Amino acid sequence: MLLRIGLLLLGLSGFPGGGAAAGLDAEWLLVDTSQLTLSVMQGETVVAVYTGISIGRDGTTRVKSVGDRRTPLGSYKLAAIRDSERFYRFLVLDYPSLGDATRAYHSGRIEAASLAAIRSAHERGRQPPASTPLGGHIGIHGIGTGDARVHEDYNWTDGCVALANEQIDDLVGRVRPGMTVVIR
Repeated sequence: MLLRIGLLLLGLSGFPGGGAAAGLDAEWLLVDTSQLTLSVMQGETVVAVYTGISIGRDGTTRVKSVGDRRTPLGSYKLAAIRDSERFYRFLVLDYPSLGDATRAYHSGRIEAASLAAIRSAHERGRQPPASTPLGGHIGIHGIGTGDARVHEDYNWTDGCVALANEQIDDLVGRVRPGMTVVIR
């Protein structure tokens, strides 16, 4: 019940991927930035939980800007899964979402050209440009060769969600591009 209330507060009717009936079996990811957990969900059922995640060193935000070192809150899609020299593995999110871009345009934070570029990327199934004032290159990644003690003690990313390398290995086996990722 609390999960359903949380989803309604995020503006999601039912579950990610559609209405309540369509989403009952949908697999999706829930990042809880207050509990510092990432959960793999099957509808309302928790399939796996990764604890001790790290988020942006300056917290979270609904209104992300390039370089603010904050993790964006909202609903995104997993766009791609890549190996990363720096972070070991990188699960690319389709940030900024079209909703993020539309709100930013209406508040005067981005120009029409930036909105059009973000819209075009989403329509073509490509990663949105990171060159707008909203930033980009947001995802879920490992710590690579970084210091595990820093990861355990601090939120250290520039806006991404980080897991220990062993956790990201396990997560990669459970996800696929197109999955919804809710960050709250």
